[in-house]
Amino acid sequence: MAVAQIMAEGNLHIVTGGAGFVSRTLIKRLLAAGDSVAAMDNLRRGAMRNIEEFSGNPRFAFARVDASDHDALDKAFGAALRGKTGNEVLVWHMAANSDILAGVNDPEIDLRDTYMTTHCTLRVMRNYGLRRIAFASSSAVYGPLDTKLHEDIGPLFPISNYGAMKLASEGAISAAVEGYLERASIFRFPNVVGAFATHGVIYDFARKLRHNPAELEVLGDGEQQKSYLLVDELVDAMLFIEKNAMQELSYFNIGPPDVGVTVRFIAEETIRVASPAAHIRYTGGDRGWVGDVPKFNYSTQKLAALGWTPRLSSADAIRAAIPLIWRESE
Repeated sequence: MAVAQIMAEGNLHIVTGGAGFVSRTLIKRLLAAGDSVAAMDNLRRGAMRNIEEFSGNPRFAFARVDASDHDALDKAFGAALRGKTGNEVLVWHMAANSDILAGVNDPEIDLRDTYMTTHCTLRVMRNYGLRRIAFASSSAVYGPLDTKLHEDIGPLFPISNYGAMKLASEGAISAAVEGYLERASIFRFPNVVGAFATHGVIYDFARKLRHNPAELEVLGDGEQQKSYLLVDELVDAMLFIEKNAMQELSYFNIGPPDVGVTVRFIAEETIRVASPAAHIRYTGGDRGWVGDVPKFNYSTQKLAALGWTPRLSSADAIRAAIPLIWRESE
């Protein structure tokens, strides 16, 4: 389906990385609200299965385009806009490399897929006079700090190329607000789980157990501890922030108010559902891979003060996601 086929009713939302895991739920919510969506994705990490349910909707269109290719992205935006400008359009910049380890092994991946997609999106927005952007950032921007991670802490020194390029993207968006954007929302994601996941710890565990139901290999010592949020609740928070945070530049941690759960807990819950007789084998060390932040304590007080908190804890989100991801791994 080409972007030019869209019937732009209601507000128009342009979603880069539109065939991704989180974008699927976001687009579903935007269409349910009566708005129009132009999704763009290079399908390097995204998948057509994530958007196939929208293919018959006249308010949805998809273009296969690499958001790090300025000229191709410019053409796709032009086809989607059909005369709409300014406050009629909200750009959800979701395109990024989602494989942190791949970015550690090859720094070009995050430069291209995480930062240059932001750079090109901002250039194209300026070209068309678009003034509102919502950006999917990450808790990885903080690096391995030993204190509670609130939004105004610093200095920030990420330890993965993914985190570094997300932080650089935040900086580029901040500069664009000073120059030509009217509003920008930055969402710092926790670890996100749920149906249609394409990566993450549960996804990896499910694949390993399908291959060998007798043993589950766990990278590290299992004591890595992080916050987890269901994708549906993440999208709830994003939409809430976009509606209620009126600053020119708003930036929020999104996640549950708890301290998270350990990888050991996730491994034990996964084998309980998927392969109760499986043995867990830990590879050792305090982290899963180079660039992995083994623990963080994530403050969500700023978002709670705005008026949003999730319904599920990290543990409940994990328990809800495991059977969904396990079924999909068949």
